[in-house]
Amino acid sequence: MTTPKRIVLSSDHAAIDLRRAIAAHIAAQGHEVADIGPMTPESTHYPLHGRAAAEQVASGAADLGIILCGTGQGIMMAANKVAGIRCGVCADPYSAAMTRAHNNANMLSIGARVVGEGLALEIVDAFLGTQFEGGRHATRVDMIEG
Repeated sequence: MTTPKRIVLSSDHAAIDLRRAIAAHIAAQGHEVADIGPMTPESTHYPLHGRAAAEQVASGAADLGIILCGTGQGIMMAANKVAGIRCGVCADPYSAAMTRAHNNANMLSIGARVVGEGLALEIVDAFLGTQFEGGRHATRVDMIEG
């Protein structure tokens, strides 16, 4: 198991059920979960939720973030507008592991209409179970940060 972390989760209305499943899954692994919603299925705006989660990670209030929308794309774009955030949208465990290992991603985005719950949990486990490799990758991450 990885060292327990404080992980913020957020989504839009399209991903509430999957977000809750992920929250329960990572809480069972001993992580501290901050689920910042939304809690009801009314239509909502993914940029607001992506930014809110990203601000918690950027400020240090959370170690990592997991965000979801229908495709994972829009909420990821919103999160990446926050300084210090490196969020990758992933639909497979390999990509989730590599975005941590090579890009030092501090947020993961998943499309609730793209992957099912079982695969989503595998993606989350790969993301949380992988450490940044540093080395030549640190130089590249520095270039991203500008």
